[in-house]
Amino acid sequence: MEVPSFLRQLVKETEKLVTFFFKGGRREPGADDEYFENEEDMGRPYLERPVLEKDTAEGGSKWGINYGMASMQGWRAQMEDSHTCMPEMADALPDWSYFAVYDGHAGRMVAHYCSRHLLDFILDTGCVTEDEDVDQVKDGIRDGFLNIDRHMHTLARNESWDHSGSTAAAVMISPRNIYFINCGDSRTFLCRDGQVAFYTEDHKPVNPREKERIQNAGGSVTLQRINGSLAVSRALGDFNFKEVEWRTQTEQLVSPEPEVYELERSPEDEFLVVACDGVWDAIGNEELCAFVRNRLQVCDDLREICTQVIDLCLYKGSLDNISITIICFDGAPKVTPEALQQEAELERVIEQKVAEIINVIRSKDEEPDLLYVMKFLASENIPGLPPNGGISCKKDCIIGAYQKYAAAVRSHEPMVCMHAYMLKPYYINSSTVYLIFNTISRCL
Repeated sequence: MEVPSFLRQLVKETEKLVTFFFKGGRREPGADDEYFENEEDMGRPYLERPVLEKDTAEGGSKWGINYGMASMQGWRAQMEDSHTCMPEMADALPDWSYFAVYDGHAGRMVAHYCSRHLLDFILDTGCVTEDEDVDQVKDGIRDGFLNIDRHMHTLARNESWDHSGSTAAAVMISPRNIYFINCGDSRTFLCRDGQVAFYTEDHKPVNPREKERIQNAGGSVTLQRINGSLAVSRALGDFNFKEVEWRTQTEQLVSPEPEVYELERSPEDEFLVVACDGVWDAIGNEELCAFVRNRLQVCDDLREICTQVIDLCLYKGSLDNISITIICFDGAPKVTPEALQQEAELERVIEQKVAEIINVIRSKDEEPDLLYVMKFLASENIPGLPPNGGISCKKDCIIGAYQKYAAAVRSHEPMVCMHAYMLKPYYINSSTVYLIFNTISRCL
């Protein structure tokens, strides 16, 4: 079926409106990019509309650790994140686990290489053993980071590597301890007994200790970046910032040395979150902890909860690639009948409000508009919404109710109006219209 000219114009205008609404005017593109380059040299770093498809994974160990993971390209022109999920770490250490997120910048090569090989470099030190000497394990993790960075530096000189770098946030879980590993501004935290019990600190050039190292290596911190360019002070790769010959590996402008902390495991441990800064740019530790705990009481699919976090961060203005892994222990909240009943009541209230909004619109002889419905609901005070999530977490419920009631209105009309094309885009053979509708559904 040929798309009418008025509909093509509607698509263009809706796309502009959706892009503005989606980005929310929260911050300019590039405000928190890890790496600053001339946009003409590297191409446009952002897309006209986000890539919303998500990669997900799940798994568990026979020792009771379960995980879910999800990642999405989002507004970025390229997907530069990578990850590692090993609920059973190695044949010699079957009751150990390892999870990591690698947030690449200026390319993906370093992040991708680390996702495949970093754990091997750590284990090759021989420091991670079943008898678990804590200090030895921490030394092995540190040496593994330095060794792989040295190895990649050699590869970058001899092969056609890009100029990329990558942060790394990881957890290594033994039967007795949790090791928190951080190099850069990705982050991980532990929820214990309903509260954030520990979280890693971001490595930023403005941090006093980091700034001192940068200046000692002959650099400067301008616009909160190393030499006005790089927004993280520790990372793997970034070898253009590691060429000061009279400085050791950990004294360069950018250090590959991770900070490693251990925490003894407890029966009150609930879950761990490991995520890139695409998450932390949009939501804080305590807010995300409360949100995940709430969702665990109504959903036992960790992939779905990770997906909801990504959608939430996108709604809150994150323009970065987004990757998150949630690792649950036996003490994590479980789905309860009471929570499910409250969720069902919440969705009933939302559906009723959607019906009321559409009726009000129709009483003014206007057509039901999904974008108007969503924005109106966002301004409403609706009790029982997921903490720190808001109405955006119930987009599927809203879309379903909108289709139900707007379709009922349309069925009483003698002809299909312009907005009906946007209601059910599969009436037209147009992938563009479908994409716009899909984008609108994630604007909540």
